[in-house]
Amino acid sequence: MKEQTLMPATHASLQEMQEWMEKTLETSKAYTLNVAKAMPSGGWTSKPADSIWNFGELIHHIAYGIQWWQENYVKGNPTSWDPPAVKENQNEVLTYLEKSYDELRKTINRTTLTVEMMKGFLATLDHITHHRGQAVIYLRYQGITPPEYTY
Repeated sequence: MKEQTLMPATHASLQEMQEWMEKTLETSKAYTLNVAKAMPSGGWTSKPADSIWNFGELIHHIAYGIQWWQENYVKGNPTSWDPPAVKENQNEVLTYLEKSYDELRKTINRTTLTVEMMKGFLATLDHITHHRGQAVIYLRYQGITPPEYTY
C-alpha cells in the first residue's frame, strides 16, 4: 500500500506541523523528566504493589517504549519487542530516557511527514502519557507531590 502524505498541504503547513510535533515532544520530554526526577533515589525501587514494575523499571520502560514505537510506527521498521536489561542506576535511566526522546526528535526532523508517521508519533505520545500517569501515582504513593502538569 502506498504511503499517504498529508495532502493537500503547503510547505508552510507541513513545516508548522513538524514544528508542532517538535514542540509537543519537547514538552513531553521536559515533563516526563521532571516526573522521573521528582522521585528520590531511594524511591526508584519502590512500587505500590508486588505484581508491577518498580519506579525505575517503569521509567526504563518509557525510554525503551519510545525507541520501539519510533522504529515500528514512526519509521515503519518492524522490530520485535526486546528491551535491554533495566539499568540499576537512576542517572543511567534518566540519560537513557533523554537519549530516547532526542532520537525521536531527530527522526521527526529528518523524515518526510506522512499520515503513517503522524499516527506513529501520536501513538508514541499516548504510550508515554499512559506510563507517565502511572509514574505520577507512584510519586503520590510515596507522599510526593508530582510536578505541575505542563502542556
